[in-house]
Amino acid sequence: MASMTNRSILLATLAAPALLLGGCMGTTNRGMESVHQPVVARTDYALDLATARTGLATGESRRLMAWMNTMHLGYGDHVALDEAGYADSAARNQVANVVASYGLLLSEDRPVTNAPVTPGTLRVVVSRMRAEVPGCPDWSRNASSELQGNTSSNYGCAINTNLAAMIARPGDLVRGADPDTLADTDVNTKAIEAYRRKPATGAGALEAVSAKGGGN
Repeated sequence: MASMTNRSILLATLAAPALLLGGCMGTTNRGMESVHQPVVARTDYALDLATARTGLATGESRRLMAWMNTMHLGYGDHVALDEAGYADSAARNQVANVVASYGLLLSEDRPVTNAPVTPGTLRVVVSRMRAEVPGCPDWSRNASSELQGNTSSNYGCAINTNLAAMIARPGDLVRGADPDTLADTDVNTKAIEAYRRKPATGAGALEAVSAKGGGN
């Protein structure tokens, strides 16, 4: 009986460190900044269009529009051209007009693609960025037995996941927003505020006008 009791005590002694280690496992975060941060990934989609002397070949504009409809092209997408040489301005204008119909501008930056462009063709490259927070939600750490001053393993997942989902241009999370492309509401509302503060013309007393005429 004493032997069994000693064995039970020995097993309990060996199991205690394992339980303590089990409570310490999981995501480690001892600071106030979450370790779960948005990660931005970029994907490039390319479409080669045939060109002619007067611009795009027959039917290529419709093919481009069908491709962009399938892509659900919209705000946040970056559209650029890659040419074998100097592209015909007419072909560029045709592509720019199609891109403009989606509310976007054709970028002047030349994209870097893996394969060379075949002579007589024009490559349209759509760059799309996506932001997400990997590893969320994260409940890998037992917060009820925290002895090392760590925050919850899920700390920061909610706010950063929502931020990644709501941002219209994920690239702004990497390089920030270009101030030239933003509208300053303080400047835009100055004219409206001046109009509102101007006294109404009928606020004052009416001007006295004499109806007496001169005699002859």
